[in-house]
Amino acid sequence: MSDSDVIAAIASPPGVGAVSLLRLSGRGVFEVAARILRRFQADSLRPRFTFRDDVIDEAGVSIDDVLVVCYQGPRSYTGEDVVEISGHGGIHVTRRILERCLEGGARLAEAGEFSLRAFLNQKLDLTQAEAVMDLISAQTDLAARAAREQLSGSLGDAVTLVREGIIHLAAHVEAYIDFPEEDISPETGAALEASFAKLESQIGELLGTAQRGRLLREGARVAIVGEPNVGKSSLLNALLGYERAIVSSEAGTTRDTVEEVLDFDGFPVRLIDTAGLREEGSSIEKEGMARARQRMEDADLILEIVDGSRARGERVVAGGVGAMLILNKTDLGEESSWSGEEGLRISVRTEDGLADLRAQVAARLGGGASESSGGALIAINARHQDCLRRAEQALLEAREMLASGEEPEFVSLPLQEALHAIGEIAGRIDTDEILGSIFSQFCIGK
Repeated sequence: MSDSDVIAAIASPPGVGAVSLLRLSGRGVFEVAARILRRFQADSLRPRFTFRDDVIDEAGVSIDDVLVVCYQGPRSYTGEDVVEISGHGGIHVTRRILERCLEGGARLAEAGEFSLRAFLNQKLDLTQAEAVMDLISAQTDLAARAAREQLSGSLGDAVTLVREGIIHLAAHVEAYIDFPEEDISPETGAALEASFAKLESQIGELLGTAQRGRLLREGARVAIVGEPNVGKSSLLNALLGYERAIVSSEAGTTRDTVEEVLDFDGFPVRLIDTAGLREEGSSIEKEGMARARQRMEDADLILEIVDGSRARGERVVAGGVGAMLILNKTDLGEESSWSGEEGLRISVRTEDGLADLRAQVAARLGGGASESSGGALIAINARHQDCLRRAEQALLEAREMLASGEEPEFVSLPLQEALHAIGEIAGRIDTDEILGSIFSQFCIGK
C-alpha cells in the first residue's frame, strides 16, 4: 500500500441494485475525476455538493449518467480528497465505471485501505476502525448499538483512561528514580497502591466484557437437545416462524444438525437443532447423535427439551449453569413426576411460554443486558483481550516488585510493558503487523 496513490473501489454490495457507489481517495483524485467525467472541473469544485455528470470512455461516449460528491481533505472519511460516484446499479455498468477510474490514474484499493488511511490520518483510532467492520457485520440491534458506541469512541475513551493511569503511575516511579533525595512519604506509597488497584479494576471491567463481545460478534451457540419426539425441531420452527426442520412422529427423523441465526432480545443466537438422543438407532442415526453430543460440548448454552406430559425419565444433560430445562407440551397437561422440577414450561403447539424462553436465554447469555440498558455497551474483542491481559500481568509484576522492595529502575520496566500493551489497543504505537491483520478483514471499498 502507498498513501501517495489514488485508490478506487466499488463500495456497494455485489450484484444488481438500483444504485451503485464507487469511492476514490488520495492526492490527485480530482485530476482523475476530470479525466473520466464530462463536465468536472477541479478549479471550480464545490465540496459536499451533489452534481450530475456523465462518466465517459476514452472516445467521449457516455458510460453512465451519475451523481458525484467531492470532499476536500481533511474533512472526509479518509482525511484525504475523496470523490464518490453514484451510478445505476447494473453489474456491467458499475465495472465499466471502475475500469475508467483505473484508466484515469487510480489503482484498485486493497481490503480495508480506505479505513486504514482514515486511521493513518488520525480520523479514527484502531478501536473505531474495528467498529466499522463490526457495524457492517452486526446481525441484531444490540450488536449494532455496541458497534456504534465503539465507533463513537466509548472503548477508546475507556482505554485512554487506563493508559493515562499507567502514565501517571510510571511518572511517580520515574520521579522517585530521578529525585531519590525527596524521600517519598508513606502517603505517596499508599497513593501508588491505590493507583494500582484502580488500574486493575478498570482493566478487569473491560476484560469482563469479552464474552459479551464474542456473543455479539459471532452469535451465541445454543444447542437444542433431548430424546426423540420431545419437540426439538418443532421448537426451532416455532422460534423461526417457518418450517425449517422436518417434523415427524417417527423417531430419528433429525439425522444431522440444523442451524439458524435468530435475534433473542438483541443477542444473535445460533440455534442448533440436534438429533434425538437415545440408546438404540441405525448407524446413520448414531452418527447424528454423536454430532449432537459434539454440539453440546461446543455450545454456550444447552436447551434440554423434555416431554412434560410423559413420566419423567433419565435426563440427557447433567444440568449446571450451561443448561436450561424446558418442559414442552404443557397444553397436554403436566405429568405428576415433574412436579416441583425447576424448568421453563412451554407449549410449542400453542406457542405459550416462547416469549419467556427468548427473554431467559438472552438473560443467561448477556447477564441481564438489554437493548434499553443505560450506560456504554462496551464489548471488547479477542485482540483487545490479549492486550489487556498482557497489561494486567505487567502491572501485577510491577506491583509485586514494589512490595518486595525492588529497585525503582527495575519496576519501571513492567510499567513500560503495560503501557505498550495498552497502546496496541488504540494503535498508539508502531504496529505494522497489527494493522495488516485488522484491515485485511475489511470489505473492499471500506
